Amino acid sequence: MITVAAPARRLAFAAVSDEGELVVRLREGDEAAFASLVAMYQTRLLRLAGSVVGSRSVAEEVVQDTWLAVVRGVDRFEGRSSFKTWLFHILLNRARTTAGREHRSTLLPEGDFDDRFDGTGAWATPPVPWSDQVDDRLVAERLAQRVREVLPSLPDTQRQVVVLRDIEGLAAAEVSELLGLTDGNQRVLLHRARARIREQIDTEMGIS
Repeated sequence: MITVAAPARRLAFAAVSDEGELVVRLREGDEAAFASLVAMYQTRLLRLAGSVVGSRSVAEEVVQDTWLAVVRGVDRFEGRSSFKTWLFHILLNRARTTAGREHRSTLLPEGDFDDRFDGTGAWATPPVPWSDQVDDRLVAERLAQRVREVLPSLPDTQRQVVVLRDIEGLAAAEVSELLGLTDGNQRVLLHRARARIREQIDTEMGIS
């Protein structure tokens, strides 16, 4: 039987990189396939869980519960979505339950735009690219690290949207479905999250 707890010695991770093949092997009880999936997604799941529950220890419990649910429910995975989307869906459901959230996502009215955006949710005045003003003092890795540090300051749903869209690379439609948002609402939340991150980093860098 597959267990979530990792053994003392490192398992030989499956050489196959195709997730579909790993899922097939997981259904067959292949521990190496399970270990490969854990290696691919553990850090990402912790980050996403943390965006909901706000506590590292609670996030770890949520992720543990998610992997147990994956093992128990993998036979029900029909491939209608990507494995990643299915996995994130399981995690988000468990994170919300654990945090006792029950629809605490902040739903914005469709017409609630600030002056940074036009009626479609696009930038009213496109910002100057950071690359045009950032000097050699700020390399890409440092910027990425600072963005991660700023994330906890965002409102819950903004944080979840930006993690799923900009860090995990999910499509807008997938994020809307996972978080129960309309397309317009998701778009506004993403723009606002990006704007808040940019504002904090611009202030630190002295960019007006």
